[in-house]
Amino acid sequence: MLHRLLLPGLVALAVATTVTIDPAFAQTSPNGVKAINPPGAPKAVGAWGLGVRAGDFVFLAGMQGVDPATDKLEKDPEARIRRAFLNIKLLAASEGATLQDCVRVTVYLSDLHRYVGIVDKVQAELWGKPPYPPRTMMEIQRLFDDDIVEIDTVFYAPLKK
Repeated sequence: MLHRLLLPGLVALAVATTVTIDPAFAQTSPNGVKAINPPGAPKAVGAWGLGVRAGDFVFLAGMQGVDPATDKLEKDPEARIRRAFLNIKLLAASEGATLQDCVRVTVYLSDLHRYVGIVDKVQAELWGKPPYPPRTMMEIQRLFDDDIVEIDTVFYAPLKK
């Protein structure tokens, strides 16, 4: 009889404990979507993550030109755009991808005509040579922290079997 009283209580306690775990600590979803947050990467502040792996694809958050060592935006526009791409490169590498594994790039600029040449120059230097991934560039009115650039990327990085 005692076990009839204790068992439901233990089950309820187990469920309550499971439900009250802070979701911020969950690194992998029930379907296997894994959060990425490698050492040396910029810090995600707020209700967003740096990126996730979903099967063979890696989706990165829009990256800005924040120096991970200082948590500050690079001052010079070219340095800032380069840093955004370097942050992307670091995050992709943490999941076994190179820039050549990038399958999609979207670049948001505060002034398309002013910064398009810098984006082309930096991207060509970092990729080295074609083929380059498909890319969309657009001017938007405002970016977080009144930044000049934010770059959104997707990578193909098959899981090792």
